[in-house]
Amino acid sequence: MKTITTTELEALLQADDSLNLIDVRETDEYAGGHIKQAKNVPLSEFGAKVDELDRSKPIHVICAAGGRSMNASAYLDSLGFDVTNVDGGMMSWQGEVE
Repeated sequence: MKTITTTELEALLQADDSLNLIDVRETDEYAGGHIKQAKNVPLSEFGAKVDELDRSKPIHVICAAGGRSMNASAYLDSLGFDVTNVDGGMMSWQGEVE
């Protein structure tokens, strides 16, 4: 499974703000501050919502520290998605949040 740092993610988002970014934190965590381009798909609902994800382009997955996103990324990888885990999560994110 591929991983990138939050610094690398920020550079990718500056180059392409339509990047497919999934935030797997719970709704209340996401509401407390998230990356503008991130779509919230809480890990607790992930299995039920995986069919709603866009398989046509790579997916980047982020959470608070990297553990939940790693689990979600491993699951997506097992299903054949092109997925990258964002190591360090929002705790390492230095960019803007909404």
